[in-house]
Amino acid sequence: MSLNKKIAVPLIILIVVALAGGGWYAWQHKGHDHEAEKAAQGKQLYTCSMHPFIIKDKPGTCPICGMELIKKIDGAAGGAQTPEQKQQAEMIGHVSLSPTQRVMANVATVEAKQQSLSKEINAVGIVQFDQSRQARVTAWIAGRIDKLNVDTVGAFVSRNKPVAEVYSPDLLATQQEYLLAIRSRDQLKNSPIPSISQNGDGLVASAKQRLMLFGVKESQIAELEKAGKPNIRLPIYTPLSGVVIEKMVQQGQYVNTGDPLFNIADLSTVWVEVEVYENEFPNIRIGQKVEIRSQSFPGKPFTGRVAFIYPFLDPKTRTVKARVEMPNPGMQLKPDMFVNAIIKVPLGSAIVVPITAVMDTGKRQVVWVESEPGMFEPRDVQVGQQTDDKIQVLSGLKPGDKVAVSGGYLIDSESQLKGGGGQDHSQHSGVKPEATGEPAPAGHKGHAAPDAAKPAPAKKPLNMDDMKM
Repeated sequence: MSLNKKIAVPLIILIVVALAGGGWYAWQHKGHDHEAEKAAQGKQLYTCSMHPFIIKDKPGTCPICGMELIKKIDGAAGGAQTPEQKQQAEMIGHVSLSPTQRVMANVATVEAKQQSLSKEINAVGIVQFDQSRQARVTAWIAGRIDKLNVDTVGAFVSRNKPVAEVYSPDLLATQQEYLLAIRSRDQLKNSPIPSISQNGDGLVASAKQRLMLFGVKESQIAELEKAGKPNIRLPIYTPLSGVVIEKMVQQGQYVNTGDPLFNIADLSTVWVEVEVYENEFPNIRIGQKVEIRSQSFPGKPFTGRVAFIYPFLDPKTRTVKARVEMPNPGMQLKPDMFVNAIIKVPLGSAIVVPITAVMDTGKRQVVWVESEPGMFEPRDVQVGQQTDDKIQVLSGLKPGDKVAVSGGYLIDSESQLKGGGGQDHSQHSGVKPEATGEPAPAGHKGHAAPDAAKPAPAKKPLNMDDMKM
């Protein structure tokens, strides 16, 4: 009996103590969680759209930029968003700048316009002879150059004036045969026998053909027939008028049939072979207008058109040659002269913005559009051809949109800072807890918080209006 009492008494005491402690704990925390949750749900907080780490419990202005605070809305995961939540989600990527900040960041905007754009392709070229206007004077018969009318390279020759005179025994004999055939024809034409009368015409035609094969012209044959005696020396003519670019014979020299005497080139029209890089030659078309500029004639452009595009690529320079035909008045452009070519390629009508307005991230192109005064939003665009200072926008913009052409990278940086989450910024921003509307952390009962023992000097809010430009 005594043993049961010894066990029951301590057990009863332990149960009483446990019940008393549980009751005290329940009394201390009665309704705490419910009230805290209710307070958290019912308390409306306000934040700055540009500085999301600024949080206050009542409306007002941002202590940094002076903008009106907006309601801070924490959407439940998986729940339907209210219109205010949707508006705040859409405003995450937006950046708002005050007039002072726009001046400090050097932000300028222009309107996107629908206009025609032309691209200029700059290339280098070399002046060449027009190969269709070159000729070579050769000896059509073996003989001796008795007289040379052209003594120097660069001399101008005409197709109506002989460049040389040659003596040839074969040519002399052929002329005599022609004259003899004419006399025979005159004697035999009155014969009553048709075969004899017609034979005389055949002899004349055969001798005339031999003279023409020796390079004798119709007019020279007519003069030979009129004179009735052969010419000792035969004049040699050029097939075209031009400039002597090569002279291969001297006076008194013996030549054989087919030996070259002169090379002639007509420089009234020249070729310019321009070299276009492989990423630009798809824009080149036959018939395009080309402007040629030379350092020898500054301020005086020449004009030609693309006549041919070579079907091969130079593996060393990675360029494609395009042939430009152009007139050469006064023969100012000399062969082998270096020139600069400007080819204007029309790109059609499209929305055009300055090239500085487009930010290329490598995977996409972004422009900052001013949707409202001082409010900028990012816009993905698809770009096309570009010139020196402008670029086509194929999609993503419409005419009249204001885009930032300077300060875009600063706006993008501000957007990334804003979108990086503002929950931890208040710990490192130097703003006191009172400014954010959050209560200061409390220490143990009867003791001050560690920071309260030695308060840090408060930083003054940044007032950009006081900054002088």
